[in-house]
Amino acid sequence: MKAFGKILGLVLLGLLLIIVAAGFALTHLFDPNDYKDEIRQIARDKAHIELTLNGDIGWSLFPWLGLELHEASVATLINPTEPYADLQMLGLSVRVLPLLRREVQMSDVRVEGLNLRLKRDKNGHGNWEDIGKVPTAAAPAGSPAPASAATVEAPAQAEKPPQPIRLDIDSLTVNNARVEYNDELTGKQFSAESIQLSTGPVHDSTNIPVKATAFLGTNQPVLRVRTELTGELRIERALQRYRFEDMKLSGELAGDPLQGKTMTFAAQGQLSLDKAANVAEWTGIKISANQLRALGELKANDLDKTPQITGGISIAQFDLAKFVDSIGQKLPAMAEGSLSKVELVSRVAATPTSIAFDNINLKLDDSSFSGRIAVEDFAKQSLRAILKADTFNADRYLPPKSAQANSATQVRQAEVASTEADAMAGAGSTPLPDKPSKTAWSTERLLPVERLAKLDVDADLTFGQLTLDKLPIQNAALKATGQGGLLTLTNLSGELYNGGFAANGTLDVRPSAPVLNLQTKLNRVPVEKILESQGKNPPVKGLVTLTSNVTGSGNSQQALIDTLNGNASFVINNGVLLNANLEQQLCKGIATLNRKTLSGEPRGKDTPFQELKGNLTFRNGIASNPDLKVRIPGMTVNGDGDIDLRVLGMDYRVGIIVEGDTSAMPDPACQVGEKFVGIEWPLRCRGPLELGAKACRVDNDRLGQVATKLAGDKLSEKIDEKLGDKVSPELKNALKGLFKR
Repeated sequence: MKAFGKILGLVLLGLLLIIVAAGFALTHLFDPNDYKDEIRQIARDKAHIELTLNGDIGWSLFPWLGLELHEASVATLINPTEPYADLQMLGLSVRVLPLLRREVQMSDVRVEGLNLRLKRDKNGHGNWEDIGKVPTAAAPAGSPAPASAATVEAPAQAEKPPQPIRLDIDSLTVNNARVEYNDELTGKQFSAESIQLSTGPVHDSTNIPVKATAFLGTNQPVLRVRTELTGELRIERALQRYRFEDMKLSGELAGDPLQGKTMTFAAQGQLSLDKAANVAEWTGIKISANQLRALGELKANDLDKTPQITGGISIAQFDLAKFVDSIGQKLPAMAEGSLSKVELVSRVAATPTSIAFDNINLKLDDSSFSGRIAVEDFAKQSLRAILKADTFNADRYLPPKSAQANSATQVRQAEVASTEADAMAGAGSTPLPDKPSKTAWSTERLLPVERLAKLDVDADLTFGQLTLDKLPIQNAALKATGQGGLLTLTNLSGELYNGGFAANGTLDVRPSAPVLNLQTKLNRVPVEKILESQGKNPPVKGLVTLTSNVTGSGNSQQALIDTLNGNASFVINNGVLLNANLEQQLCKGIATLNRKTLSGEPRGKDTPFQELKGNLTFRNGIASNPDLKVRIPGMTVNGDGDIDLRVLGMDYRVGIIVEGDTSAMPDPACQVGEKFVGIEWPLRCRGPLELGAKACRVDNDRLGQVATKLAGDKLSEKIDEKLGDKVSPELKNALKGLFKR
């Protein structure tokens, strides 16, 4: 037995020596470089590729089947002169004996200088689409067409799926690789340069350390990205599960969109893919980009159909204005300090064509929002929003007035101030102010028509307190829709200074000149508060109730006012005409008829009234008001005139009727006797609308008619006194009428 064992050992040793000797002979006596042409032909026949071997081929046989390729390139048979890939060196080796057990045990795999060029031509055809295809040979005339590959090849027999090959690699190293993509149809180019990839041992169901770096770039727009990726990759092929644990991606982004600035970014978390369940997850998300910091988790289902993404996101408080500036972008002009404190917590749901943020908790400076924002269709930009805010000051986010608007406002204010000073100095004795001549409105472009025409929006917003155009609105609500260039304001309502308002209307931007249709209602809102909020000195105080229905067209303030048409009705209760004493105007008229001079100084007091009301008809920016009525204790005021909204000017004829208050006036020259009761005393009001009753003067032309009437009444009294009952009533009336003409 010992001899047999010894003999068997010698035999095995001999066989091993023979195998080693054969391997040595094959690797030293057989040079694969002598068979490059045969290798190229095999690549053409079997893989249908054009393989070019410019460098040497190094190899070893046992116990490792080793191979090194130098200066090799690969092209398609259809375009063999334009390689789509080349490399400086590929080195790998495989243990021979495990191959017999369908196991791949590899040592270090090294790839040096890989250069992959992908190109799509002007017809949209990519060079990678020709890989493995055989060019069609030109057939002689009259010969039958060659059978297609599908015809030539016999139908494949159903085979059992092969058992998965065990993968065992000591390491994988890729140095100085480059991938580029060029689209001649669009002119776009993408590239990944200086690619460095290294891994630890690659085994199934174990963690594989991975590190990769690269420089990415595009030309439309010009962008440059430096990236670094680390983590541990776990592959479970039998279960079709893949994980990338402790993933960390970092880098810097620069390019034209950033206007010379740089964005530093980082992302980390745990990535997993379960192909059997068609589920992918990213948990433990941490993202940073300059000042922005975010946490979250995302999960994708139905990967084999239409992926559905769900998850949550939390963005820590950051300065949005500084962040936008740090990436070279510009926000619209707004108040200093705006968007300095922004914070968001939300649930996320998305598909390839939509995204929705639900259960929003958004903090924006001093405001808090809750609700939902969604883009239902990226292609159509379909925006849906349901938001509720505690308080929001919209003015701080609106752009300031332009230089043109400020200049026009200053010119008008100077004009009004000069007119007002003259009116106050004369206390109604100066000539009538001239109508204003300067436009009160801006000619600048008002609406972004192109953007509004594409808008698809449905918004439902509510605010506990909303500041808009300096107006403090309580319990504000806004509901609006927009689609196909037609924007509909379903409701805009709120409480204002203990009053209320509501509005609805449409804006049609489909015509060349946008068309606005607006209906408004005000209910007992202090009119002076509205004017004061706009920086104007109110000519009147009181609670205004107004209804209006107006239309206009154009894309500037001036154009809309110039084309303003419609109607309105208004009433102001329990009000005051400020710095305008109609009693003084009335007294001046009575003194004139009494042929006396007022001895008292002009008092410039206000005139309280019980009610001021009327109706307006708008025609191309001019509002006609034929039925102005003001009820003042002891008198009634009637007015008929126009308001020119284009220049904010007015021109009214006003009549004041004394209703029986016959008490003596403070000035002896102004005595209201019985003869003045029921007489309509004429005033003329003309000038800037802001002056209100301060622009009113005694209408001397019409005052003569009053004097004639009074003279006729006095003569009638004398006829009655002289004739008594001596003549018939018919004759007496005829004589009175004669003298009243």
